[in-house]
Amino acid sequence: MSPQLPPVAPAVTAELVAALSPRLRKRLDSGIAKLADRPVVRDGAVARIAVDDDTDLELHAPDGAVRGADAVRCGCLLAPDCLHRAAAASLAPVAEDTDSAAPQDHSAAEEDAAQAPETATPQQRAAVRAVQLATSAVLEAGTDGAGAVLQAELLRAAHTARLAGLHRAAATAVSVVTDLRAARAADPAYHLTDLAAGLYDVLSVAHRLPSASGGELTALRGSARQPYRPDGSLRLYGLFSEPVLTASGYAGAVTWTADAEGRLYQVSDVAPGGAGRAVGAADRTVRIGDTALTHRELARAGLAVSGATVSPTGRLGAGAGVRAVRAPGVGWHEEPVARLWAEPVPDQIARALAGGRDLLFLDVTLTGTAAEAAGDCLLADCAGVPLRLTAAHDDPALPHRDNLRLLSAARGTRLRVVARLTPAPHPRAQLLAAEHPTRADTRLDIGLDRLQGADLPTTATPSGSVPVPVPVPVPASASASASDEAPIHLLRRRVHQTVSGGRPVLALPGDTRADARHLRRSGLTTAAELLTDLHSAAADRAHDVFGRLRPTDPDRFARAWLAAAHYTSELDRTLCLAAWTP
Repeated sequence: MSPQLPPVAPAVTAELVAALSPRLRKRLDSGIAKLADRPVVRDGAVARIAVDDDTDLELHAPDGAVRGADAVRCGCLLAPDCLHRAAAASLAPVAEDTDSAAPQDHSAAEEDAAQAPETATPQQRAAVRAVQLATSAVLEAGTDGAGAVLQAELLRAAHTARLAGLHRAAATAVSVVTDLRAARAADPAYHLTDLAAGLYDVLSVAHRLPSASGGELTALRGSARQPYRPDGSLRLYGLFSEPVLTASGYAGAVTWTADAEGRLYQVSDVAPGGAGRAVGAADRTVRIGDTALTHRELARAGLAVSGATVSPTGRLGAGAGVRAVRAPGVGWHEEPVARLWAEPVPDQIARALAGGRDLLFLDVTLTGTAAEAAGDCLLADCAGVPLRLTAAHDDPALPHRDNLRLLSAARGTRLRVVARLTPAPHPRAQLLAAEHPTRADTRLDIGLDRLQGADLPTTATPSGSVPVPVPVPVPASASASASDEAPIHLLRRRVHQTVSGGRPVLALPGDTRADARHLRRSGLTTAAELLTDLHSAAADRAHDVFGRLRPTDPDRFARAWLAAAHYTSELDRTLCLAAWTP
């Protein structure tokens, strides 16, 4: 995926792919690969690709995104029915909905909710069925088989869902397409678990929505816009900043603050861009009121806001009526922010797993490093619980990995940190911010500030040498490999294999009875039945009276996968909470 191309609206990509002839559709993926190697030149709102020496392809994005099919123009002889236009739209990032970032008056939001029907409308049922069918086709094909044509069908279904008011299904379907493209492009930022979670959410919404009502239906529909509530005057204290870098082509920074009651608020600056924008956004002035504070400065200072507007997730609005001035900040060991670290860790974990904020405020002692497939992680002791702290981003332009490597050499150092929970059968979180290992009252934004060898305790690095992380023995309870030996892994592995390889991987001849027996012996009878049903659905290819294979039943296979994914998700949630309890 080229970061230089402007994002393209889902409906545009779907329209251009649908207009291709069957012959050109078969060539679309190869066309995308060829176009990805061509140079791109940006000229204001126009991105120009040199298809060959005599032909240019242009994407016009006057508001930062391509919103119409006529904004993708090609100079070849076959245009506008050429392959190039559809290939360019499929190569570019997927644009976010134009309504998603628009502030909404709270009273208007409540009025819309009051007027919404208590059950799904026929239009919504039809739209969510289209999403379900398109997602099932992607699941059946797996990442290797889900090329641009299947992606375009899912984007078309997402657009239809958005028009029907099903904003959650639409947004998640678009994120699935983004993850599919990252997987097929071997993007290092791609994670199989993220794609699996997206597919699970889409199919879960599609399964539940037709029979839902009341509050459940409202949650399944989702919201097109963030309803900002007036929140009067706020006195905020900076906590930390983190870079934002998404696979969909957006980048920037978010600064987290807290009020005197411990409620969290965010000030964000996210726009189309790459790693360079994520690095530079920290030194941009925050977009709220008339303050001249940068994100980096706000993370260590305070803010007094009047006329504040706040979204349900705590994002501060930047409307014309908002006023903000700089105010003194406080250290992490000072009130009122110290109360964030006073909350028992199991309570923080339970809230995060229940859908609340996923930030964790922890006191840890560094114990070393451990090698993992995705790279080394930092080991720490958290109130007797062995914890793995990982990098939030792998992009080399951001210092996450380098900072973790240096911190791992400071064994025995006690630090106050902020991390984001990663649900897993063992304690695991992404390290976002930490106290400086040698400078009192100094904080580090792990994704923005770069540690040096001189910043480490003198006992951690000999004079004149480069600190080298020393692997240490890892307790079995903290080992990822140990969790992989848990019986539930036999089912979870098949859930993930389906996402990557599709139905064909599970339909291969093999004896699954041994895995099912292992699960039953461990008391996981339901898991054994789900595993057996998943394999049965994958291999279900009946023959007609002439001996020909009948078409597959994607609905049955998707239902079997959804049931297995739901079971493993709920069990993992329980194991995660238990793992964080000393």
